[in-house]
Amino acid sequence: MDVPNKTPTLTLAAMGIAPGRPLNVSAGGIEELRRDIQMLMDIEAIKLVKHAYFRCVDTANFDELADYFHDDVTVHFIGGTYEWKLEGKAAYLAAVRENFHDHCITQHNGHQPEIRMISETEATGIWYLADHVWQFERPFLTIGTALYVDRYLKVDGRWQIRETRYRRIYEIGTRLDKAPRPSAHYLGDFGTPKAG
Repeated sequence: MDVPNKTPTLTLAAMGIAPGRPLNVSAGGIEELRRDIQMLMDIEAIKLVKHAYFRCVDTANFDELADYFHDDVTVHFIGGTYEWKLEGKAAYLAAVRENFHDHCITQHNGHQPEIRMISETEATGIWYLADHVWQFERPFLTIGTALYVDRYLKVDGRWQIRETRYRRIYEIGTRLDKAPRPSAHYLGDFGTPKAG
């Protein structure tokens, strides 16, 4: 059986991920040690940004979500049935507001962060996404996984997402016999009201 020659796109090289700064304790004095500790603190700060991103999306906390993005963010999401390409924070937030509405339930979990520090103000991150999205009006359930690839910039002492993209590893869409009837529905209370 002949297997087509395909080049994987989810390798570090294909994703444009450089090795970054080594995670070794410096042999120097107290200033080098401070830089090492700062680098570890920056990695933790970046993790907080991405975890907050997932929380804010699923809870329609759009004002707080805006704080985690650079004004010039670029977005490129490739799913099984969609592709988002957006430029700028305003365009991204408008798309999120429209898609995370009161007629859906979403669950996004980001795992296994691979944070690489490029410099004191730039970093990359890979995150493994697992998500479920229920759309009531269709009714439809999408489940899947993806790899996020992010670039972060530290601006005025705060880490922000400068570029975010993902490609699905798998996506399964299932038409439901009827819309779910949740006993709790946070987006139903706080999501963008669905037109119509």
